Amino acid sequence: MANTQPLQILPIGGIEQVTQNMYLFMYQNEILIVDCGIGFPDMQMPGADIVIPDISYLKRLVTNGQKIVGMILTHGHDDHIAALPYLLPQLPEFPIYASRLTAGFAANRLLDGGNYTPVHAIPDRQELAIGQFFSVTPLAVTHSVPDTKHFLIKTPVGNLYHGTDFKLDDTPVDGILPDYEFMDEIGQQDVRLMLSDCLGVEVSHRCGSESSVGPVILKYMQNFSGKVIVTLMSSHIHRIKQVMDAAAATGRKVALVGRSVEQNVLTAAELGFITDDHDVIISKKDIKEYPDDKLVLIVAGSQGQEGSSLTRAIYGDLREVHITPRDRVLFSADAIPGNELTYYGAVDQLLIHGVDTIYPAVDEGLHQSGHAKRPEMIDLARRIKPRKILPIGGNNRHRVKYQQLVAPEIGLKPEDILLPAEGDIISLFPDGHTQTSGNVGLRPQIVDGLGVGDVGPKVFSDRRVLGQAGILIIIIKHYKNRQAAKAAGIVTNKQGLSFADMTVISRGFVFTDEGKSNEVIAYVKKRVSELLTLHMHADNKEECERQVEQDLSKSLYKIIQREPMIEVEIVEC
Repeated sequence: MANTQPLQILPIGGIEQVTQNMYLFMYQNEILIVDCGIGFPDMQMPGADIVIPDISYLKRLVTNGQKIVGMILTHGHDDHIAALPYLLPQLPEFPIYASRLTAGFAANRLLDGGNYTPVHAIPDRQELAIGQFFSVTPLAVTHSVPDTKHFLIKTPVGNLYHGTDFKLDDTPVDGILPDYEFMDEIGQQDVRLMLSDCLGVEVSHRCGSESSVGPVILKYMQNFSGKVIVTLMSSHIHRIKQVMDAAAATGRKVALVGRSVEQNVLTAAELGFITDDHDVIISKKDIKEYPDDKLVLIVAGSQGQEGSSLTRAIYGDLREVHITPRDRVLFSADAIPGNELTYYGAVDQLLIHGVDTIYPAVDEGLHQSGHAKRPEMIDLARRIKPRKILPIGGNNRHRVKYQQLVAPEIGLKPEDILLPAEGDIISLFPDGHTQTSGNVGLRPQIVDGLGVGDVGPKVFSDRRVLGQAGILIIIIKHYKNRQAAKAAGIVTNKQGLSFADMTVISRGFVFTDEGKSNEVIAYVKKRVSELLTLHMHADNKEECERQVEQDLSKSLYKIIQREPMIEVEIVEC
């Protein structure tokens, strides 16, 4: 009997967004996972640290007898590997495979979370069977982190090509070219579906080579008498190597500042992906031993993140690094979408304090993207020759533009470019047709301090109110025994409420004008007294408090045009 069982594909992340990349490939009772990345909180998530994929559906499948047969990791960026320590403890054990450097970076992330799960390194072009129904074969591509891989995935319904983040760089820093020969071979194997990075689809020219950045960095080190501070993505090993080479050419030493960049360079060096050919690396503890014109500092925190080494250095809170107007700061990274405020906030602080600061908007040669532009996407698709394509790793505009701009160039119809909604399950059948088979209703999980998934929309709503209008706390004592209260000299109304010693606490709310502030507080006390007298007959104390909070909020808005968070607490005495 002919096989009619479909392969099901569920992007848990990486659809309608750039980050949280995680994909499930499901056939009968087996599940293959590709990537396990974090996302970054937006302006609607104040106080959140990171966002991780929602694996509740995956856990239900496992509970119902499905088996995770393995996971493959495509490359070492955090939006593809850094959710591992958060999600693996929630799942049964299974093998994890990656390239050597990706395995090293992933192991670091796991160890940071106290997890010792091994990540197995696999070589290029070697087919690896995973479970009964899947096999994977990695191949080399170029990206902004070395050792990035695409994967040919063989399944019972046909071949798939997982084309994660990539660019087609013909002059890479390490000399390792994209494996064009193997791509062409795969193109002869009837690929049913290709998943392809689509982030750079709006750009009509090819991405510049990474090797073009080194000479630009060198230019800014030459004939400069101060120290040069370079901030970049901590996993960008090829960029770091070019900074080291430029430092050697100008007689400078290099100190790494920031845990992430120090750890990544150490791992890359141990695995042979970066070498200190000119003996330029020094400990950050020895920075003071060298004159400024003999120093280059590679500092983590290129996005201006709160608490990063760069931000702390800018505000004078980093012991090892003091930035002065005699220095030069090079931003060798673009702002990641969503980080523009913190990125340019860091640039603003440096410039306003007289620090010579260069960033890609001033000199575009300081950075080259790691993501393919439209001509490279077309090149890849022409080599792989897929029947259908699922654009990944981009927002909706990138996916739609891929459908509009790439499909006509490679002979595919618009309907051959799949644009599922977040949470849609895609079914791929043996005859090649696809359909959507329901939606699992994904809800990305928030990591907030030590809490994982325990912060939801209500908490963020409260935090936004606190940040915008402050909080008002009103405490009123309620004496059930009015006679005892009277004997103690406490005045209460007939309901046992004591308004004379009502406490009003405000944070981020009252006016700097003391007279206006006292006027508002007096109004609050008067209005609360009226409202409590009105509502104290409510069924219970909590209902009474809620009604007073709602009514006071409306009353306050009418007179001050603000809506602080209001908490009314009736204390039983």
